[in-house]
Amino acid sequence: MISTRRMPEGAIDGRQAVARAPSGQVVPKPVPDSQTQDPRKYHLNQMKKRFSPVQNTLQDGTTNLSFRLKPSDPDFPFELDYLECELQVPASYPGKPPILRVKNMDIPRGFAINIERGWDRLVREKQGSTLLALTNALDKDLETFLSEQKTETVTLLSFRDTRHLDSPAHVLGEAPSSSTSAPPQPAPKTAPLPSRRYVPEESFTEEQIAIARARRAQEIRQLESRMSRMPHYQKSADGVVYTLPLEPRRRGELPIELQRIQSVQLIIPLLYPLQSLKVLLNDVESKDAEALEDLFARKATQQKHMSLTSHLNYLAQNIHTMAKQAHATAKQTGTVPEHVSDAVNSPVQHTITRTTVEYGRSHIHVIPRPPEWSFGNESEDSYDSDDDRWNSEDESDDGGVAVDTGNGGVSGIAQQAERGTAISFPSIELYSIELLQISILNISVKCERCRTLNDITGLRPEVEKASSCKKCATAFTAKFRQEMMHQGSVRAGFIDVAACSVADMLPSTFIPTCSRCSTPSQGLVSVRGETITNVCRECHAKFTFKIPEVKFLAITPGARAPPTAGPRRQQEKLGLHAGEALPGRGACAHYRRSYRWFRFSCCSKVHACDKCHDGAEDHAHEWANRMICGWCSREQNYAVEACAFCGRSVIGGKGRGFWEGGKGTRDKTRMSRKDKRKFRRVGGSEGQKRE
Repeated sequence: MISTRRMPEGAIDGRQAVARAPSGQVVPKPVPDSQTQDPRKYHLNQMKKRFSPVQNTLQDGTTNLSFRLKPSDPDFPFELDYLECELQVPASYPGKPPILRVKNMDIPRGFAINIERGWDRLVREKQGSTLLALTNALDKDLETFLSEQKTETVTLLSFRDTRHLDSPAHVLGEAPSSSTSAPPQPAPKTAPLPSRRYVPEESFTEEQIAIARARRAQEIRQLESRMSRMPHYQKSADGVVYTLPLEPRRRGELPIELQRIQSVQLIIPLLYPLQSLKVLLNDVESKDAEALEDLFARKATQQKHMSLTSHLNYLAQNIHTMAKQAHATAKQTGTVPEHVSDAVNSPVQHTITRTTVEYGRSHIHVIPRPPEWSFGNESEDSYDSDDDRWNSEDESDDGGVAVDTGNGGVSGIAQQAERGTAISFPSIELYSIELLQISILNISVKCERCRTLNDITGLRPEVEKASSCKKCATAFTAKFRQEMMHQGSVRAGFIDVAACSVADMLPSTFIPTCSRCSTPSQGLVSVRGETITNVCRECHAKFTFKIPEVKFLAITPGARAPPTAGPRRQQEKLGLHAGEALPGRGACAHYRRSYRWFRFSCCSKVHACDKCHDGAEDHAHEWANRMICGWCSREQNYAVEACAFCGRSVIGGKGRGFWEGGKGTRDKTRMSRKDKRKFRRVGGSEGQKRE
């Protein structure tokens, strides 16, 4: 019982709990002797054991540790596999703080500076902590550092002085003197070269620069989200030059010199759209493409309100017309190369068909344009008509720049060949979503052999998955080929199946792309008739999509089912007749009470038991899956005790606990209580008889 007497304030009674221990009883955390003697070596050893870094030492004694830091947060929102770190530990550490440098090439320099500054703050706040503790704190706060506003950086460019080229050593076209021993002749007096007019560099206000940077960042995010996983996609380190795939709409009408074009280099200045956009054509000679590149630059300067994707779409749709205009302009100025053919304005050019290159449309035959339909020289009229079409981004369904529809992930998605079973959503509703794709598809298929419905789950793009029917065990396969869905296309892709047919779509995972910031969202599970609403993690905009209907269109039949079984192995002839008993009722020398023979699965041969099999064959036995009854000689699936045909027991009786005239159970511990011999004692009358 606790006393209720009054105690002085601050006094501690041994019978009651206290909020905290007295300060005099607090014991400091033990510190290893190796850390006390040489803290720098101890901290470096901790980092070596944890990350196995690449170590090198500079002349001033600074130790560099290069390692990869993988984010430990399972819900890390950024697509960052590893953080490439270079930790610089001075020779006087811990007197001088360590320095961190981020080496990731895929992280913009502004965000890398945020991480390095965050490390410096951690070093100041956690003085006395080990390098491993600071690295763990960096891993914990990595999402916070990357979520901060990007630090503004400056790119320094060096320019070569070319003023000495303004005064050439000799007149162009004049051959140099063949004699070097002749006395030098006085140079003839020529008129002074006209001085070049000074063109002041165009200047912009801070507001214009801020607006241009915001628009450039938004359009580049949209461009990267659509094309970052395409085969020909490349990006320069400074983010100015982008290599993008290009598929001309009418490749056959291009000049022969330009028909090999497969990709272009898009030069996006840092102050785009205040500065003009340029393009360089790959896979062709520069002298053949200069006129077309200049024409594109002029048109891009006139139409600054168009986005980067719109410029590329226009180039893909009208590159054949622009090539004719550029050729006509160059011909007027006399700058056409001699090897360039005049086929760009010839009616015969329209009859050229693509016979050497196929672009995944084997079922489409190109019909050549008749020569009488040509318009002759279209240099002037087509130039005027193209100005009207310049404002339209996608007026034709053919051609166009190849659009990336990848996830995650996953490889670039080109236009899929139309075969297999097409899956589409005819009445799909997209709100604030520019692209929608299926990342994981779950479907229900119908077996072609027994017409049983089976589920195939976890279908990922371009990955074939095999399964079997749950009723007849027929093997079938399915492969999903993904396509992008948007306002102009409701087809999600194609499903290639074998030995089955697609019946329905089960709840699957969709990845929407925000139309405001072009950022792909996380996977969302949806099914027919369900409305999904979520918020973008980047710009926090709300988006919604609904799938009222799912449609499957079988374009080509699937592959046939494999044969149910191979050639049957010829079974041995045993000379048995149904209804008659086996020799010795199937018993053998090893098991006297086993009334059956076994057909072993390893060799499909019949033996009385496993020991008989091992003695007759040259291999170890495997479990038997069939047996022959010793009473009726009928072969059947393996059963434990009784025959499925005659019903008799195939194992010897163990006795039922009765004496049975001495042939049954004679052990009194296992004898039935109903048997009178269980409790009969030796004595009494029986004892007297013995006497």
